[in-house]
Amino acid sequence: QLELVESGGGLVQPGGSLRLSCTSPGLTLYLNNIAWFRQAPGKEREGVSAIDNSDDDTYYADSVKDRFTISRDIAKNTVHLQMNSLKPEDTAVYYCAAAHVISSDQAYLKPDDYDYWGQGAQVTVSS
Repeated sequence: QLELVESGGGLVQPGGSLRLSCTSPGLTLYLNNIAWFRQAPGKEREGVSAIDNSDDDTYYADSVKDRFTISRDIAKNTVHLQMNSLKPEDTAVYYCAAAHVISSDQAYLKPDDYDYWGQGAQVTVSS
């Protein structure tokens, strides 16, 4: 099954941490470019972080740089998003996405090139 499954969302206080995980029963994630997007109510889907399938180069939105870290666990066919120093504005549904080919460096955090998407995991940052 060429689907992605997210886990690890939940409710956390400001300043806290969460780790999201993305896995797939049928897709080999290390062969794909993987990204995390998020969408808050009333807002457009936003690219958060991505990791490419050649050199494992990573990409981050300015809003999460130095707080979020994307990584691969090849043995578990999983990509993680470690989120630290969480803020209320990080509240959103987080989606994992996979792409065979990304058209340019500028496209890693845009949804257009991504072929497969998960159902999303809710992250709520609130006291």
